[in-house]
Amino acid sequence: MAQMHQPAALSTCPSCEEPLETGDLFCGACGYDLSAVPAPPDDRPTLAINGLPPLPGSAPQGAPGSGSGGQWPVAPEVDSSDIPAPTHRSSDLPGTDSSGAELGDSGDAGVPGAGGGMPGGSAPASPTAAEPDDYPLPAPAPPGAAPAADPRTGAPTPDQAAPPAPQAPSAPPAPQAPAPAAPTPPAGTKLCVACRSGHVAPDGYCENCGHAQPRERDHMELELDAVAAVSDRGLRHHRNEDAFAISAAALPDGSPAVIAVVCDGVSSATRPDEASMAASRAADATLRAALPRGTHPQQAMHEAIIAAAEAVNALADEPTGAREHSPHQNAPACTLVSAVVTGGLLVIGWVGDSRVYWVPVDRSGPAARLTEDDSWAAQMVAAGLMSEAEAYADERAHAITGWLGADAYELEPHTASFKPDRPGVVVVCTDGLWNYAEAAEEMARAVPLDAARRPLHSAQVLVGHALDGGGHDNVTVAVLPFPAPPQGAGSA
Repeated sequence: MAQMHQPAALSTCPSCEEPLETGDLFCGACGYDLSAVPAPPDDRPTLAINGLPPLPGSAPQGAPGSGSGGQWPVAPEVDSSDIPAPTHRSSDLPGTDSSGAELGDSGDAGVPGAGGGMPGGSAPASPTAAEPDDYPLPAPAPPGAAPAADPRTGAPTPDQAAPPAPQAPSAPPAPQAPAPAAPTPPAGTKLCVACRSGHVAPDGYCENCGHAQPRERDHMELELDAVAAVSDRGLRHHRNEDAFAISAAALPDGSPAVIAVVCDGVSSATRPDEASMAASRAADATLRAALPRGTHPQQAMHEAIIAAAEAVNALADEPTGAREHSPHQNAPACTLVSAVVTGGLLVIGWVGDSRVYWVPVDRSGPAARLTEDDSWAAQMVAAGLMSEAEAYADERAHAITGWLGADAYELEPHTASFKPDRPGVVVVCTDGLWNYAEAAEEMARAVPLDAARRPLHSAQVLVGHALDGGGHDNVTVAVLPFPAPPQGAGSA
């Protein structure tokens, strides 16, 4: 690396940096022999660097026509504050390139400012040489205007040196073929929720970023004219093992019947999510088929529970080899609770510990729980062995004694009919909700006052109530206004 050139006229001693007088041969402070300072090297840099004089034979800065080299100005000495003066920068003074021409000079004869166009053969130095990155960009000239000059040389800029010559009109360019479009994904393909560009493979992962996609059943919402349901995975479980089905049918006289079925998969069983889905669909299909034929709603409810049980039992019909490889797996199982609302009748049915609550529109009337759990706690209370508070505080409280599945001891469908004397809403839910609003009064406080007019909003509020309480289980709730409004007629 080349060292910076030392100017011939020294202002300070190179040894002790004491000030020197003009003509000193020795330093008055330390006695340093100033004649020992080496002569300037014959350096020909390609860029003007701070501390370099113009090349021999070039004009000194500010003196056109001179043939001797100019001296680099001496930096001011330290003042009384002992603060050194600022160092000169390369842009503080003009410079020359390796050929001796001014920086930025084109060197062409005939160009204003070049050596051939000024007396003395050298262009006058500008007060401050512009850095290469500081050249201003001229604005585009309007049509017919004179070309703008280059700020460095005064010459027209290359793109504006001469106006373009007029050309004869030519034929319009041939249309180019459009770029091939990206292949269209197969129908039904979903986009990744993470990168929003990759497609989701059948295994549930994004083909682009590999992100696992939320399962479709993690959160489900459905609203019909007179019924709505919401199901959520909750905050602790890795999947949603609940399922629901809502629909509407017409009775033989044309009056509407609204249906809601809610199922809760038994987590200790095999494939509980499949069991709950199969049971809810089978029960709903049976009710929609039986009610228009004139079957009494309570009898239709009984038949629906039987059909749901058969659908869950069918899931246990596995090949013999599957049982041999997993001998400790039990059959798929789930609970079921259902409600049918007509113009003046409310019919419910259940197996397990999912529940139905009645909440009147006029909250001055009492709310009620309409189902009795098939659970260890309910049996203890029914037998008079424990109070309800003691039974449900026991760790065995939620052990169910009735369910749908091939391993059930004996199927005992429960059905009941009611004729409420006032309007209200029917809340059909799994224990993921009623764990946080067990008593009928607690459930009534959680149900919005406008539930009869906004069933979907009410179902969303109730699921939120469970999630705010901890969301320890899957949460599913259906809300049915009573009586069924006329617009609920028709098949869904």
